[in-house]
This record gives sequence, C-alpha cells and structure tokens, in this order.
Amino acid sequence: MPHPWQDTSLPAEDRAADLLSRMTLEEKLAQLAGVWPGSGSGDDDGEDVAPLQHQVNEEVDLDILLRHGLGQLTRPFGTTPVDPSEGVAALARAQARVAAGNRFGIPAVAHEECLTGFFAWGATVFPTPLAWGATFDPALVGRAAELIGASMRAVGIHQGLSPLLDVVRDPRWGRTEESIGEDPYLVGTVGTAYVRGLQSAGIIATLKHFAGYSASRGARNHAPVSIGPRELADVILPPFEMAVLEGGARSVMHAYNDLDGVPSAANRWLLTELLRERWGFTGTIVSDYFGLSFLELHHRVADTPARAAALALEAGVDVELPAVRCFSTPLRDAVRAGEVDEALVDGAALRVLRQKCELGLLDPDWSATPPALPQVVDLDPPVMREVARQLAEESVVLLANDRDALPLAPDTRIAVVGPLADDPAAMLGCYTFPRHVGVEHPELPLGIDVPTVLAALRAELPEARITHAEGCAPPGPATPGAATGGSTGGAAAVAAESRLARAARAAADADVCVAVLGDRSGLFGRGTSGEGCDAADLELPGEQGALLDTLLATGTPVVLVLLTGRPYALGRWSGLLAATVQAFFPGEEGGPAVAAVLSGQVNPSGRLPVSLPYATGGQPWTYLQPPLGLRGEASNVDPTPLHPFGHGLSYTSFAWDAPETDATDAATLATDGETTLRLTVRNTGERPGTEVVQLYLHQPVARTVRPVTRLIGYARVPLAPGESAEVHFTFHADLASYPGAPDGGRIVEPGPLELRLAASSADADIRHTVPLTLTGPERTVDHRRRLVCEAEVK
Repeated sequence: MPHPWQDTSLPAEDRAADLLSRMTLEEKLAQLAGVWPGSGSGDDDGEDVAPLQHQVNEEVDLDILLRHGLGQLTRPFGTTPVDPSEGVAALARAQARVAAGNRFGIPAVAHEECLTGFFAWGATVFPTPLAWGATFDPALVGRAAELIGASMRAVGIHQGLSPLLDVVRDPRWGRTEESIGEDPYLVGTVGTAYVRGLQSAGIIATLKHFAGYSASRGARNHAPVSIGPRELADVILPPFEMAVLEGGARSVMHAYNDLDGVPSAANRWLLTELLRERWGFTGTIVSDYFGLSFLELHHRVADTPARAAALALEAGVDVELPAVRCFSTPLRDAVRAGEVDEALVDGAALRVLRQKCELGLLDPDWSATPPALPQVVDLDPPVMREVARQLAEESVVLLANDRDALPLAPDTRIAVVGPLADDPAAMLGCYTFPRHVGVEHPELPLGIDVPTVLAALRAELPEARITHAEGCAPPGPATPGAATGGSTGGAAAVAAESRLARAARAAADADVCVAVLGDRSGLFGRGTSGEGCDAADLELPGEQGALLDTLLATGTPVVLVLLTGRPYALGRWSGLLAATVQAFFPGEEGGPAVAAVLSGQVNPSGRLPVSLPYATGGQPWTYLQPPLGLRGEASNVDPTPLHPFGHGLSYTSFAWDAPETDATDAATLATDGETTLRLTVRNTGERPGTEVVQLYLHQPVARTVRPVTRLIGYARVPLAPGESAEVHFTFHADLASYPGAPDGGRIVEPGPLELRLAASSADADIRHTVPLTLTGPERTVDHRRRLVCEAEVK
C-alpha cells in the first residue's frame, strides 16, 4: 500500500506531515534550499544579475546535495538564452535527476521571474508594471497574468517571482519601473488581479518585497528605511494585505532593506506576527536572492552563515534563494549543537512540502515531463501578443495636447527624432529577458519582434513623409561619475554637434517633429532605469534635454514621446510643446501602441500612476500629502507636480452628471454602514473613448495627520459617441479607516467625510463632491475590514 503522503484523497496538510515524519534532518533542510545551475561563480567575467551573485554564489556538488533532496530550482529558463523546446527538455531532465537522487522521489519547485511575462528567451514581453498601473484596468492585468502563468506551467515552472507591490515613495528609485504606482489602493487592486490571474493557471505568485523596500533613504537601492509605523501601516502594507486576503497569494519574498534597524529577513514581527499570525498567511516565505547572506555580510546582525540562518528561520523565512549557503551545513550544525530548535526547521519544511503537495509534486503519478513536451514550444503566440498590445495601448498617457497637434495628420511631413526612436530596447524594462540577460549575449537575436516607434509610425501612416535623425547619443549609465550620453571633448563633441545639427535640419523641414526620448533599462548602474539604477535627480538623462531645446528652437511643433521607467521633470518645457505622450516601457507591442495613439487609431485612456514633477527638486514627494506637505508659505520649494496622479487626456470629451447615493437625506452613514454612489458619465465628443472615473476620500478632521485626499475606488468607462453609462461605487465606512489607535490599530471615527469624484487627484479635476457624516461609535478594525470599493459599470 502507498504511504499516507502519497494518498491523493487525504488533505495536503496530512500528507505533508506524514512525509515530514519520515525525514532526517538533512532531508528536511534540503527542502529549504535551492540551486542556481549555470549562474556562474566568483571567477566568472559576466555581469551580476543579482546582488552578491559573484561573492556568495558558491559551486555545489549536486550529487551530494541531491542525495537528500532539493527545495527549488532557480531560473531554469531565465539564466542563459535557451531555445524554449530545448529548455523544456533540459528542465525535465533536471527534475528527473532531482527526483531520482532522493529516497522519496520528490522533485523541486522550479521558479522563474515573470514581472513582464515569462522570463525566457523568445517569450512575450508585456508592459512593465508601471504601465499596468497606468491602465487602471485590473481585469486586463489579470488576463495577462493568466496567460503568463499558463505558458509557465506548460513548460514545467511552478512559482513566479511576481508581482512587486512596493508603493513608489520617491521616483528616483531605480525600481520605480517595476512598481505599479504611488498609491496603495491602485497597487493593491492591480497587484491582486495579477496574483489571481497567475494562480488561476497553477503558478504560485510571490509577493515582493516585504516590506518597505521602496521607501529607502535617498531612493538608493538597499538603503535603510526609517518610516514610522503609521506610514508603514497606511501606505506600505495595504497592497500586501489585499493580495494575501483578497488574492490568496501563496508566497511572499522578504525585502533586502532594514526597517528602523531590523532587516526584513530577520524581522519576526513582520514575517510571523503580522503576516502569518494576524493575516493568516499559510504559504511559503522565500528569501530575496542572497538575502540571508545579507544578514552577515551587509546588515552585520550575524557573524556567521549559521547565525544568519538562525535569525531568518526564527523570523519566519522558509526557503533560501537562489542557492544554498546558510540553510545547509551551517544550519544543520547549529541544530545539532542545540543552538536552533529543530521544530523551526520542521515548520518551514512542512510548509514547503504542503505546497509541493498542492502542486501535485508528491502524487504517485507525477511525471518530470511537463505538458509542453513533446510538441514545439511557442512562448510568444498571437493571443499573448494581442493582450500585450491591448495592455500597451491602454497604458499610454496623453499628458498634454495644447495645440491639438494630435492625432497626427495622415499625409503630413514628420521628423521622428531621438536616440530611442528606432531602438527596440526603448520598449523594454529591466526585468525583461533581453535587457536582463540578453545584453550579455549580443551575438543572439532578441528572440521576439519588437517594432520601434519609427517603424510603427511608418506602418501606421504610410502616406506621411517621415524622416529620422538620432539627435544625440542614447542615455548612458546611471552610475556616479559615469558618462551620461557622450563626451564633450574632441571628436566626440564634433559628432554630438553633428547629430544635433542633423536633427535640427530634419525638424525644420517637417510639419511636426516627434521627439522620442527616455530611458534605457539596465542593472546595477548599467542603465538609467532599473534595479540599482537610481537617479540623482529627475532631469531627462544624458543630452536629451539639450536635444529637446534644439528641436523647439526650430519653430516646428514638437510632440514629445517619453519611453521611461519613471516620471521626469518637464516643467521647463511646459507650454512650449505641442503635445506630450507618456509610455512606461510598454513592452514588445509598445511601438505599435504608441503609433496608434499618435495617429488617432487608438484614443488614449491611460492615467498617470505616479505624479509627474514640474521641477527636479522637492523629492521625495507623492500626492498622498497632508496640508503641510503641499505648496505653502513656509517653504520656497514648491512640490506641486506638472501633472498629478491620475491625470490623462482623451481625444473626446465626457460629461459627468450629478451623483446620487443611498444615504439618508441628511447624508449620514453609520460607522459600520455602507452606501452606493451612482454617477452617469456621457461621451459628448465625436470619437469612442474611455473615461476613468476616480473616487477619492477627503477627511477634514482626524485624530492624526491625514492626506488631503486619497484614492479609494476607480472604474474604466468605455463609451461610444453619445453613449452614457452609470457607474456604481459601493462605499463602506471601513474604507475611511486609518491608523489612529494608540497601539497602531485602525479606527473608523464618527465625523464628516467628503467623497470626491474626480478625473485626477488634483483639486482642479474634481467633478463632484458628496458630503457624508459618519455617525455612531468609534470602531476599531483589523484585516477583516472591507478593503475594496467595488465598482460596476452599467
């Protein structure tokens, strides 16, 4: 008879517990570790793609390691370029070896990055998460995640290291492009949709980075985080809370940073007391790459790998990624010496085994051969490109169209200028295979078709007379003291002057100039945006500002197209540009999406997920400010953005009728009550378009200092010309809760509120206000409160 752990009729918890009871200490520890085949060692010449990679990524003897089993296989597709079909076969062979090597026949969990799609050569590259936020369309993001998950599952992957739920606190941070936005509600709702989509396909979603990573001092990667408990509870934690409680996320990755001196990897309050005990999270907690070694080598709260392992295990970390160093011999010796309780190892191993059971990896009929074999593997099929295209189109934001320069006339003379106009890399963020790994293999093609803006415009407007000039060198690395786009001396200066002159001539000879500027993504200073590519200020990188000045001086109307990973300060050109279009690394279909917006084939509906600053100073700043965080007489620094969070224009116009609610005539609502807010929106223009109705909450008086306004709901409303629709928001008083109790708990207090129906977070864009007074006793609420304001379009 099969052992209980092989009996598929039993609950996963019981099966995992039975298997655990049969394991030695070494076998249990093996389930807590991963290996990263092909990632290199300290004497490799390749560039790191993870912090400390060449410092601590030690070679291991797989024959010895696999004798006890293995928890995880790290990035089998995302480490080096591999033909998808060959990659599937190689992973199947590796899993067969893992299973054959241990006495229980247990395979490993294979994980991959999937922030902008399955992280593999030849796989569809979707827009970066900042573009997801710009869509204000969780359903579409969820559909993309479902497709991504299905492609991963088909080739033998079990876990995806996404989504990133860090709320942007300072856009100079290099990983802004990986974030969904600066508002916790937007990040939470969009991120939760991604979690649901990925997990519906059988892939474990991994929330990262828990917690506070984006609030680092000076926006520097890995720098300490010193925010207070209220900011942590009000801004940083809610997206994770929502993704766990509403999305059912099955894994969480700890952050690299410390919180007020306590590293996240060693923070028991964060990982166990809050995440597991209070929120009821039952999945696995995995380390960020080499995060356990950080405790010894960077945070210096441990003096040996064994002590680092003990701190992490006691805090709640279950799995060491990407490779084993601390959760192996050092931890084994510490357990046997009585320095670490073996019960902690048992708890972590039980969670890992339960998850393997849920994935089918402990079933008697498990096979190393995934569904994709033996057929040819296509990781970039038409259906995925179609969704990538729709996501890109919805994410493009029309910031300004002061002279009605857009849409472009179909038969006009267009000068397409800029170092990114004809560069496929301009579409791709840091966590895409071509920019993360492919740059180390210049001899290979991209593996996917990525039309540039120039090529897409020529296809979109075949009757237009289009010329092209680069104008300046591509934006360079972001490292301190590095060149930012070319030398100013000798032959290089002459070449730069020549490029500028050619661009000026092209613009002067055209009816309109489309200037395509922005970022080139990279890793650890090898780009202007991306992990470790933090910015000293928010000036356009390199020579691009000077190029824009030169183009404007020609007198030809200039349409600025930005392909970036963060917002940049554009105030110096305010009122001078004919139009401005923003796209945040829009993926492989980004070029056609931008071209379709420029031509008018697509009516833009994107909205800013981050404020776009007027000037480079005043950072850090987001729209979630109390009165003294706004412009005032107490300081000469004005942080008011050029374009606020939620801003975005359309080629049509909309009218919003006066709203109605179910509240009483006196507009009162109990502190535990709920009401429905109804608003009719009409398309009063001549084009079909989509309005994004945003619901904000204003609390005139509170026990603690509160933001003047904050997003609590939103809805996309697609309308044909002359068409109308009714938007219903279900507002519960829980949505007015905030950290106000002495112990940090959330309260809902009686008193006045104002619901603001608006086109952005700015006062000027408020269309209607609905006053409400909460009545009754003050309530203390917890994670069981209402987290989402449901929106329905009828």
